[in-house]
Amino acid sequence: MRPRGRPKKYRIVRRDPRISQFSPRGKPGRPEEVNLKMEEFEAIRLMDFEAKSQKEAAKSMHISQQTVSRILKRARRTIADAIVRGKIIKIQGGAYVITSHNPK
Repeated sequence: MRPRGRPKKYRIVRRDPRISQFSPRGKPGRPEEVNLKMEEFEAIRLMDFEAKSQKEAAKSMHISQQTVSRILKRARRTIADAIVRGKIIKIQGGAYVITSHNPK
C-alpha cells in the first residue's frame, strides 16, 4: 500500500552535529530516550544558536516559514521533555539532505 498524502520535501541541513547524543548525569539506571530529528536540530541551530529570523531559517532549509515554525515547536517540546524528565536526547533521522551550498 502506498503512503497517503503529499510526499515529504527534504529539508536542507548545513552540517552534521558534532555530538549525536546527550545523556543526563546523576540518574540511576538507563534513562529513557527521545529522538531529535536532524531538521529539528537544524531549526534550533539556525534560530536559537545563530539567532536567525524565521524567514532566514526557512530560506536556508528550503522550506516555508510555517514549516520551520512547526519543526521548531516540535524540537523545543522534545528538548524540554528530555530536560524535565531526565531523558537521553539522540539526534538522528528525519527527511533531510546535508549540503554546504549556501542559498542566494
